[in-house]
Amino acid sequence: MSLSTKYIRSLTMVAGHLVNGKPFQLKFVRAAQMLLFSNVLCDPPLGQATVIPPDQHTIKFTVLLESSKSFPEQNWEAVLWHNGHDNQEWRELALRETESQSVPLAIEAESRPRVYRRWFSIILSGPSRPGPVYFTLKYRLSSNDTWRWMNEHSNLKDGELYFQSQNPPGDLVDYLRGFSQDLSISQVESETPHTSLWSLTATVKAAEGQASGVTDTSLGVPRSFSRWFSLVRIWSPWLGPRHGKGQFAPTEDAVLASFLRMDGLHLVLLAVSGVEDDLTVFKPDAHGNVIVHSRNDSTEEGQARVIAAVGSTFNTALAAVMYHARKIVRGDDAMSQAVKEEMKATLDNDVKAKWMENWYDGLTYCTWNALGQDLHEQKIFDALDILKEKDIRITNLIIDDNWQSLDNHGESQFRRGWTDFEANKEGFPHGLKHTALTIRDKHPNIQHIAVWHALLGYWGGVSPTGNIAKTYKTREVRKSKGLAGGTMTVVHEDDVPRMYDDCYKFLLASGIDSVKTDAQFFLDLMDDADDRRRFMKTYQDAWTIASLRYFSIKAISCMSQIPQNLFHTQLPTNKPRLMVRNSDDFFPDVPSSHPFHIFTNALTSLLTSHLNVLPDWDMFQTSHPYSSFHAAARCISGGPIYITDTPGSHNLPLINSMTAPTINNTTRILRPNAIAKCIEQGVYTAYEEDRFLKIGTYHTGSSADYGASILGIFNVSERALAELVPLREFVGVKPGKEYVVRAYPSEEVAPPMDLDNEFPLVDLRLEEKGWGILTAVPVRRFILPRTTTTTTTGGHNYNKESATDIAILGLLHKMTGAAAVVGTPSTLLQSNGQLKISTTVKALGVLGIYISTLESWGVEWGEHVLVLIRERVVPVHTVTVGKRRVGGERVLEIDVEAAWKEMAFQPGWGNEVEVVVMVG
Repeated sequence: MSLSTKYIRSLTMVAGHLVNGKPFQLKFVRAAQMLLFSNVLCDPPLGQATVIPPDQHTIKFTVLLESSKSFPEQNWEAVLWHNGHDNQEWRELALRETESQSVPLAIEAESRPRVYRRWFSIILSGPSRPGPVYFTLKYRLSSNDTWRWMNEHSNLKDGELYFQSQNPPGDLVDYLRGFSQDLSISQVESETPHTSLWSLTATVKAAEGQASGVTDTSLGVPRSFSRWFSLVRIWSPWLGPRHGKGQFAPTEDAVLASFLRMDGLHLVLLAVSGVEDDLTVFKPDAHGNVIVHSRNDSTEEGQARVIAAVGSTFNTALAAVMYHARKIVRGDDAMSQAVKEEMKATLDNDVKAKWMENWYDGLTYCTWNALGQDLHEQKIFDALDILKEKDIRITNLIIDDNWQSLDNHGESQFRRGWTDFEANKEGFPHGLKHTALTIRDKHPNIQHIAVWHALLGYWGGVSPTGNIAKTYKTREVRKSKGLAGGTMTVVHEDDVPRMYDDCYKFLLASGIDSVKTDAQFFLDLMDDADDRRRFMKTYQDAWTIASLRYFSIKAISCMSQIPQNLFHTQLPTNKPRLMVRNSDDFFPDVPSSHPFHIFTNALTSLLTSHLNVLPDWDMFQTSHPYSSFHAAARCISGGPIYITDTPGSHNLPLINSMTAPTINNTTRILRPNAIAKCIEQGVYTAYEEDRFLKIGTYHTGSSADYGASILGIFNVSERALAELVPLREFVGVKPGKEYVVRAYPSEEVAPPMDLDNEFPLVDLRLEEKGWGILTAVPVRRFILPRTTTTTTTGGHNYNKESATDIAILGLLHKMTGAAAVVGTPSTLLQSNGQLKISTTVKALGVLGIYISTLESWGVEWGEHVLVLIRERVVPVHTVTVGKRRVGGERVLEIDVEAAWKEMAFQPGWGNEVEVVVMVG
């Protein structure tokens, strides 16, 4: 039977072609077969919302089309299909093929299949009509072949473009339709640019007897939006993200809600709690209304408080509501005079600076997942001995749950109560002090030892028959129904400050100098209004004061994301920054939990980064299928790093990639000094949408000339993904400035690029569980004389000038090596034409410096490149050029750690090292 005409047209004649330098054997290849081995990437991306600012009336599309080198190269065609016309009719716009030397860095291209790479681009003008523009792509081998749609091939939905208006609406009624007349609304001055801000209040019924007063007030339906994002109470102690399109419909109570409007503006709503005896959240109704649900525990009428902002970006609108919330909460006004005086005395003692470096930046070991719930001191001793054998130098130790003296042995944790300050005799027969002193004696590198306890004592409160109940007044409280429901005994509000004072005195005398205070959400589980009034602020304030008085900043607040805590304790800036757990736990045995754990932390940090806290993304294990995934997230988070490894199960290379030794023989994590969070472009992207999770942060040195933008990229999907990563997605990059980008773990380096670059910066592909970290560091340009001839006496004639770009990459082979950089004052020495590059680092390792003309200079020791530490020339073998990887031929590598040891330097009063490089 002869082939049909349609089938004949679907075949491509390839006889006589060479593929990879060899004759291609097949006479015909089906076009569909070649399409099967093709791949298309687009910027701006499909399956995601892209907002175009009002001063930008066009957007450039860049498309990468890859086809396998197993087949002959073809003349591909690509078309943009969009509805950006006044009548919203879908039409096509042919993409033009582009040839340029400035193509994106393909990360780890050598490990990928061999492909032809063709680039296409087109500029699309914004519509004159309001509303979004939707688009997709189609492509084919040639004009004789059928089109293939990109969204069918990639399972991505259409891309969305939102062109912002030059003249946004100015009244709240333009953003919310049908809100209740019970609301009192006033427009207030915003502290962030390009935002409008409103304060909304409503009366809430008073409590009657044990029953709290509850009032629902409608904010109406948000107008003209396409996507929403919300932070909800996924359960009592924790916040988590929810996303949707169309009607607002989170399944849990929300604290924050944001709406991406059709005109590209962002409406952000914040429910404020804890100002008085109040709790306020958002709920949806069946018609898409946002309902303000308020609970009042006071015997007098209360107020529901909501703040609304509209901004050109999500982050500016969020900042507007958070800044105003801080004014409403007024931390000083909410405190008693005694608490104010205690806080002032604590701050006057400069507690923030005293322990910050070790507590925030030291590597921490936690016993929870590592040693299990059957905890005793010998397990701790053995685990620490193994860490010492492996040369894992931790700075902080957390003795987690199950060290305390409790009643009701063998029963559920929620039925066990705290009996005594002293540790239980079964696991700690010689007492807590013996345990702590033994640890400090055998492991002098451990500078801080913390113990775990619940805010109310234990999961089941305090034992009604124990020594604590005999020493302090107690009260029985009723909890709401659920896993922890029933009644429990707690220390009476009159004695809470004294109890905490006595307990922390005991801990300090026992060698314990820090605490992890968990289960704080039990305050919100109390059912009766009078108990909630009695205990909510009493426990928060007593714990805050006692922890500052005895432990300085060395306290961790856990399971404390109840709204009252967020606003009463964590938002005010009248006290040192508190370390607060940012999400639900690390669950080592639940595979599906790990990507969502990182996703949750990144989205929750959008809110918690505005609190006076250091978000803690929880412990993890370094020998685990997701160990590097978690490690990368912790490194960029800006928070602490805790490991909870089973003794002996330690991934030493991974630990070394997160940490670096110091000149004082300690280990420090390389923590960026900004808090990481989901980037602006990903706020409305749901977990299920098959897009990379991109988490941005920033690190500044002590000198104003250095700032590194760090972008962590995580594949939280269940399949491999690929994207083009543009420079505009990096936090803090500035127009008109060039940046060099270093990739980790590949250590590849992209050439200098700016925001106006022709192509996106990086072509990145990640398998399931895959991740990567990109660090953009600023470039400084200098004009140096070039050596062109050598005289007979060995001298040089300088008759040509050359532009030399310099960028300090930080410590190589580290996930966040740029965070080791303290300052980079580079100066051109006019007298001899040499460039002096002075870099100060706070940890040891291999320092990388990008020098654009390094290849032409070469590393001729003492001739063109000279490296000094403390005015002494370092050994020759400690300075090399990184030619092993893409871009490495322009990277000078200085092994500062090896040089420091070989030159037998001793630490001085500080912990920093200045490395001076002379080039020219």
